[in-house]
Amino acid sequence: MANLFGIHSVGDSLVQFLRDTYPEPLRSEHVCQFRLLSSGELDAIDEIPTTLSVYLYRIAIDEHTRNKPRLNRPNEVPLPLSVSLYYLITIWSDSALTEQTIAAWAMSKLNQFPILDQSTLSSSGGWEPQDQIHLVPIDLTNEDMMRIWDAVTPGYRLSIPYVARVVRINPDEGQESSPVVASQFRYGVIEDEL
Repeated sequence: MANLFGIHSVGDSLVQFLRDTYPEPLRSEHVCQFRLLSSGELDAIDEIPTTLSVYLYRIAIDEHTRNKPRLNRPNEVPLPLSVSLYYLITIWSDSALTEQTIAAWAMSKLNQFPILDQSTLSSSGGWEPQDQIHLVPIDLTNEDMMRIWDAVTPGYRLSIPYVARVVRINPDEGQESSPVVASQFRYGVIEDEL
């Protein structure tokens, strides 16, 4: 389980993995930068050289753990927050050859190595040795893809959607039980019933 930096750690680790494994023949022929982008950075992305970007466009509560029972007793250990992270891997280039070659390489690399584990996850996430994040390619309808691109400033670019499952975030360590939010006391004289 990760700490609160776990979500950022997954995206950062994915970028670092792709950067580190980009092979030499491609490095020379198709010089490429690798970046984790926020929504605010998309405005200026057209102004930089060839780039492979990883953009987190959606975070969803994991469908398999969302209905697990919650705390009912003070001594129960809280469940971790389990989320799925939805990414667009986009290649920004003015050359069709460069754009398509880098896209094919990235898809092939993630097909060969679809799991991020403690050896590839950045330490900022506070990962435990057994933690693994699975990267799964997903299908987006044309309508869903266009909605994403209509919502951001630059025009459509070749993009490959992936989901990272399951990122489990530790609950707050300092809180052992739910806080008291209200209490009610009644004062009065108890009358004996005879």
